[in-house]
Amino acid sequence: LALQEGCKPVLYINKVDRLISELRLSPQEVITRIDSIIREVNKLIEMYAPPQFKKAWKVSFATGSVAIGSAKDGWGFTYEILKKKFADPKEGYLEVFRRYAKGDIKWLRENLPLDEAILEMVIKHLPSPKEAQKFKIESIWRGRRDIDAYEALINVDKNGPLIGMVTKIFIHPKTFQTALIGRIWSGTLTKDTVLYLLSKGSTARPHRLGVMELADILDVDEIPAGNLFAMTGFLVPAGESFIGMDVYDEYKDLIENGEFGFEPIPYASEPVVSRAIRPKDPNELDTLAKVAEMWVAADPTARFYLDKESNQYILAGVDPLQLEILIKRINMKVPVTVDEPIIVYRERVQKRGIEVTTKSPNALNRITLYVEPLENSVAEAIRKGLIKEEQDPKARARLLREKFGWETHLARNIIAIEETNILINATVGVQRFDRVRDYIIATFRDFCRGGPLAKEPVQNLKVVITDALVHEDPVHTQMGQIFPMTFAALAVSFLTGDPALFEPVLRVDIKAPQQYMGPLITLLSQRRGRIIESTIEGNDAHIIAHVPVAETLDLAEKIRSITSGRAFFGYQFETWWKVPETMQEELIRQIRKRKKLDENPPTVETFSRFIYQRT
Repeated sequence: LALQEGCKPVLYINKVDRLISELRLSPQEVITRIDSIIREVNKLIEMYAPPQFKKAWKVSFATGSVAIGSAKDGWGFTYEILKKKFADPKEGYLEVFRRYAKGDIKWLRENLPLDEAILEMVIKHLPSPKEAQKFKIESIWRGRRDIDAYEALINVDKNGPLIGMVTKIFIHPKTFQTALIGRIWSGTLTKDTVLYLLSKGSTARPHRLGVMELADILDVDEIPAGNLFAMTGFLVPAGESFIGMDVYDEYKDLIENGEFGFEPIPYASEPVVSRAIRPKDPNELDTLAKVAEMWVAADPTARFYLDKESNQYILAGVDPLQLEILIKRINMKVPVTVDEPIIVYRERVQKRGIEVTTKSPNALNRITLYVEPLENSVAEAIRKGLIKEEQDPKARARLLREKFGWETHLARNIIAIEETNILINATVGVQRFDRVRDYIIATFRDFCRGGPLAKEPVQNLKVVITDALVHEDPVHTQMGQIFPMTFAALAVSFLTGDPALFEPVLRVDIKAPQQYMGPLITLLSQRRGRIIESTIEGNDAHIIAHVPVAETLDLAEKIRSITSGRAFFGYQFETWWKVPETMQEELIRQIRKRKKLDENPPTVETFSRFIYQRT
């Protein structure tokens, strides 16, 4: 993503201490491993960098655009640093191994400080904001380009309109105080500036303003365009952008029409594992909420919320390991107890359901609709923020027609988007539809949050309303009449669309000594994993597999056990798989039992009393 957005890279290869002290690789074996990493990074640069920079941006240890070291132990070096500090750079490299053999980490920190290596790469190899921002803004600005604000962004104009973005939440390891870190793209930020938060739609004012110096803020009076800032006083998620109130007043119409602002930061993952969490001391419930929300704001792939059905706080994340880390951090401030991890599945239809007409309990209102699978390409566009509910309807319809081939009457009439589900009003000439529109939308959202199979979230669903009858008397068109009618129609069409549970799948990337390759592949296969790639690199095996999240709850422990702790591995969300047919029915029963629902899912017959029979 950074490459596609025009960010020139430098490479820091971390955790070299583990190669030396844990895996006990020889100096030549470490070089072989590092060379392999550099080749892989350069392949990505070749693939994703802007065409004019594919060759110029490739990294190399010889040119000083690669550093290696250990963040944990606080040391690092580039080739240039070795040449400066040692008569023979090779001897400087070997000295690192000798110091680890003696346990002399202090010498490494003092003589090869990590900050020196990183700073050298930044100064020598990364362009200035004045130069780099031109490419960056072209990639991330989604607003109008014929306005003064865009010109100021391109020119990094400190006298232009104030436009900035929060890109990171820093949480002090001892005080747990938060600081927002980000960049000023245009204009100048001062402590007394009243900010308008573009995503949140509210105002805020900094309490402290400065730049980060290790874990502390060095106070300054102002931050001009092109510089990083650190500020306190309010908390927003990473990715929030802001402007000055004078800028809001000038561009208010463009902001409301979605024609002013940056592309949202896309995250390739969504929470798929959850754990109920509660404070050991019930009196600390409010404190738990504040602490958890703080950590979740710093990690946009996690969520923390109150489940209304169970009245429990839920912490959700991408994988079990992420939740372990978050719980450990929360526990430092508020002692907590947590339940066993719960996998969050998705409910989807696999074909178009029947077009069904249902009636309200008083039989005075009717709705006709059908559901069908939403195209994967459209669902992905929603995840990336390219298609959203608050978007200008004409611009959204044009995108759906031109890029995704939608028919005009469907593209123009979207009335709600809930996650990756879309509700369309394709009715013609229905009187008084506006009176029940909000009730229908609320029912659609409720349905999407818990489908009929197991009350799991619905995913990739297109709902098309084709007809409706709304009674003339408002007394007969209240929520109590519209909700059951609409929910029944959604459920019946959904249940006739070959519905199924889909499970989240992680990409598991493992590197370990090659003697463990066989046992690791066996382990992954036993966990319903699909081996995507298995290669030998020197004395190491590299395995990439796709594994259902449900099979990874103790996978980290098993990998460490098999390899005696000599494996490097990581997870990231990859995709969704349909749960195998042999597991569907039992899994649905288990989920419904856990949620204290009738273990047998509803059928079309369950909603028969709402189905309108034409005569």
